[in-house]
Amino acid sequence: MRGVRKTYEDCCTVRLILRGLGVHVEERDVWMHSHYKDELRGVLGDILKSVPLVPQLFIKGRYIGGAENVKKLHDEGNLARLMDDLDMSAAHSECDGCGDLRFVLCLTCNGSRKVHNQYGEVSRCPVCNENGLIMCPICSTA
Repeated sequence: MRGVRKTYEDCCTVRLILRGLGVHVEERDVWMHSHYKDELRGVLGDILKSVPLVPQLFIKGRYIGGAENVKKLHDEGNLARLMDDLDMSAAHSECDGCGDLRFVLCLTCNGSRKVHNQYGEVSRCPVCNENGLIMCPICSTA
């Protein structure tokens, strides 16, 4: 549990730093959808062998680093400079559909991951992910 608490605290710290700078944060929770974990491993490759999986920050597609690196850049005043070109004027409001979690329960199977065909046979729901979730139809673009 200690690792989970540390990961949670690191994610919260990075989120608070970025929101304090007025940045809209697009989070990708690797435990909510395995595609995100695969995507992160694909982008970072061997780097992930030497750093924790999350949090990892990218700005305009450029890899910045994990929580310690983000805190250090922020403390030195360099993090804000990396965001000079970003439009921070747009206020972000929480999604009414998912509360900014980017996922909702599958509308086909109600999160059970099981569907019945016309013969009463049970099979894996083809719509949702491994957690019985789908991307939020209101806010998700991926």
